[in-house]
Amino acid sequence: MHLISIQTNNLGKRFGREWIFRSLNLRLEKADKLVITGSNGSGKSTLLQILSGYVLPTEGTINWKDNHDTEILKENIFKHVSIASPALELIEEFTPLELIKHQRCFKNFQGNFSNLDLVEIALLYPHKNKTIKNFSSGMKQRLKLMLAVVSDTSLLLLDEPIINLDHHGIEWYKELIRKHAMHKTIVVCSNKQKDEYEFCSSEISIDNYKLSLS
Repeated sequence: MHLISIQTNNLGKRFGREWIFRSLNLRLEKADKLVITGSNGSGKSTLLQILSGYVLPTEGTINWKDNHDTEILKENIFKHVSIASPALELIEEFTPLELIKHQRCFKNFQGNFSNLDLVEIALLYPHKNKTIKNFSSGMKQRLKLMLAVVSDTSLLLLDEPIINLDHHGIEWYKELIRKHAMHKTIVVCSNKQKDEYEFCSSEISIDNYKLSLS
């Protein structure tokens, strides 16, 4: 089983002259579940991108360690991370089957799931040969979540995961996490939608790291 821990030290991010957050110290042990809450535009998504290694902080450091407490280099962290976010676009000219095949070129999936199995997990089997551009927003969100959650990665990052999901979609999301992700380190960004993070054991508010900005 792959596991990962994260530690940030005095992390801060600035856009232009405006600090989004500052002096953020965080320690996530292996398989911890954390929710980051805050108002819209508060910097939650930016922090998530920094934790993924995709965005650099303005100040401070972030360290990732594997099962053996060996540091993972920033240029290699992408191998260990999967993310679902409203900001990430699907390749809409693909069908679900084509998209899954494409993702396998970059990341493995857990278990021995076939491409059709994965389409079924996303509740999209009847639409397996349709182009994604013709999908509803809820169908696209289920596909994004399935690709992230069922990937064979140790760090799962979820940005407002139940956006565009109806009641049945929310229940599907909860079951997806229970079946395929509880062994992972998970960070969820949420606008206080408890259905998104009921499995999380710790919480921070990004707004608490704005009080001393200057």
